[in-house]
Amino acid sequence: MKAAILGAQETASDLISFLNAAPTPFHAVAEAKRRLEAAGFTQLSERDSWALLPGGTYYFTRNFSTIVAFAIGKRFYPGCGFAIVGAHTDSPCPKLKPRSKIVKGGFLELGVQTYGSGLWHTWFDRDLTVAGRVMVRRGNGFSHELVHVKEPILRIPTLAIHLDKTVSEGFKINTQTQLVPVLASCIKDANSKAEAHHHSLLLKVFYTSTELHVYSGLQILSSELGCESDDICDFELQVCDTQPSSIGGALKEFVFSGRLDNLCMSFCSLKALIDSTSEASLENETVVRMVALFDHEEVGSNSAQGAGSPVMLDALKRITISMGEESSQNVSKLKAIQQSLLVSADMAHCLHPNYMDKHEENHQPKMHKGLVVKYNANQRYATNAVTSFIFKEIARRQDLPTQDFVVRNDMACGSTIGPILASGVGIRTVDVGAPQLSMHSIREMCGVDDVGYSYRHFKLFFEDFSALDQHVNVD
Repeated sequence: MKAAILGAQETASDLISFLNAAPTPFHAVAEAKRRLEAAGFTQLSERDSWALLPGGTYYFTRNFSTIVAFAIGKRFYPGCGFAIVGAHTDSPCPKLKPRSKIVKGGFLELGVQTYGSGLWHTWFDRDLTVAGRVMVRRGNGFSHELVHVKEPILRIPTLAIHLDKTVSEGFKINTQTQLVPVLASCIKDANSKAEAHHHSLLLKVFYTSTELHVYSGLQILSSELGCESDDICDFELQVCDTQPSSIGGALKEFVFSGRLDNLCMSFCSLKALIDSTSEASLENETVVRMVALFDHEEVGSNSAQGAGSPVMLDALKRITISMGEESSQNVSKLKAIQQSLLVSADMAHCLHPNYMDKHEENHQPKMHKGLVVKYNANQRYATNAVTSFIFKEIARRQDLPTQDFVVRNDMACGSTIGPILASGVGIRTVDVGAPQLSMHSIREMCGVDDVGYSYRHFKLFFEDFSALDQHVNVD
């Protein structure tokens, strides 16, 4: 336990760097890719045949918002299992509509769609910006190139209490008419038409003199991208906070950031995989160690790059084919799945000191006490006695703490990618997560020690699962 705590500050500082580099799922995948390549992982393409080697480390992306990375044990052969940690790259946020220009009351605003179930009131009175990807024609091909405007260029202002006395009874908003970011005033926009070099970056990108068109102002954006304006085909942008992630609290024990759900688990699992794939660590390994970071969890996972797609199963199948005879790959794949374990890692609900009645009396996760194992009799989480035992036993052997969570019977229970993959793939699954407060707020918080515990626990899972699982007999 002490070792995890001693390394927690360094791990949390690395998490801060990851968070600040990842305002969108696209940026999260780009940062993950950068770290994997720095560690010697080889990029694969789903469009090509794979020639994999025992002891090899690889990754591939889908839509550049989902990434799967894996390390093949040197003693792996078709039919051996997979040790997998799954998480997700997306978080609730407002996303720009295809036709987003709104002119009201002398202001220019941006129309947005709500993505996921956000605490939308927390987006008011914040210094906001945009980030995402731009589709660009390069030669005979097309690519996406990432954009992140660092300056505060948007704001969603609240209504003064003098004009709405009922606000003290509860802040309720209409997301269609009131969750609308202000970009500029019409007066300044009109004046700026004659002085284009004084426009804000977003004005340069989005507005012509008369109407919003997603292709307008492309000569300015093309200058940023180093291409011709005609080569910009489309873009996909979301609103995000400009305040950087940080470590805070009087004792520097908390992480303050947006997107902790679920970039914290994405980071910890990715770092654990990278740090558990030395040549010596894989020498006697019989399984494939894998991290799968999916997009679209916050909206149900039903997309080509979500956990509801066959992306993970495709990876398992292609690894099996590459490492053995294709004629027997179906049987080998089925055997492998039954010898595998998925850790569905998604942030958990920490006991809130001001709302303690929202937690079940005997299941109250707290910060600095390790990963939370989630249970639900109605299969909103996929944990069962076997999978929870394996995950907890790995921790017990190294004196790492764990906690338990069950939602109250009189409250609805959320869900994760765990049940989706457990039912779709047939893989044993345990649902876990680090405890946090303010989930789905624009600014969330978790404990520094739990970042350390999560990283350490995932790393031990990769290193110890195959040996422990040989002694677990069920079917």
